[in-house]
Amino acid sequence: IPQIEVTFDIDKDGIVHVSAKDKGTGKEQNISITASTNMSKDDIDKAVKEAEQYAETDKKRREEVDAKNNAENLVFQCEKALTDFGDKVSESDKAPIQTKIDELKNALKDNNPDAIKTKADELQKAFYELSSKVYSQANPNGAGVDPSQFTGGNTSSSNNSNDDNNDGDVIDADFTEE
Repeated sequence: IPQIEVTFDIDKDGIVHVSAKDKGTGKEQNISITASTNMSKDDIDKAVKEAEQYAETDKKRREEVDAKNNAENLVFQCEKALTDFGDKVSESDKAPIQTKIDELKNALKDNNPDAIKTKADELQKAFYELSSKVYSQANPNGAGVDPSQFTGGNTSSSNNSNDDNNDGDVIDADFTEE
């Protein structure tokens, strides 16, 4: 049974070097595979100039697409939240939000970037007010969180006023990443 050892090496320029050696006879063959580009230096320079020329247009288009995607995401989140709120929110409180959602959907259909941004901001502000109201009703004692309910450390800086009374050992260590 012939045994052939084949090796593949790819160098930094993307050139593939393939060698095959028959272990029984000792014969070896090599081949190099290079990528052939049909672009001349002038074509490459032209492509670079076009990329630079259209960079601002590309940036503007990217911002428009991002704004549209964010607006679609906002519509989805607001509709889902309104459903999740259920009867915790009155219909009179939901109506302005639903109106803003519909206005944003229309702006998305018209594909007007300025209108999309404006309507998205309006919806976000209105929804923030509604969600603040819902969460303040859920926590009538105040919207804040009591830090003492968390465990694992002191929450008051006044408890650390005496540096001589440390509970834990502090160890400085050096490390290296490999």
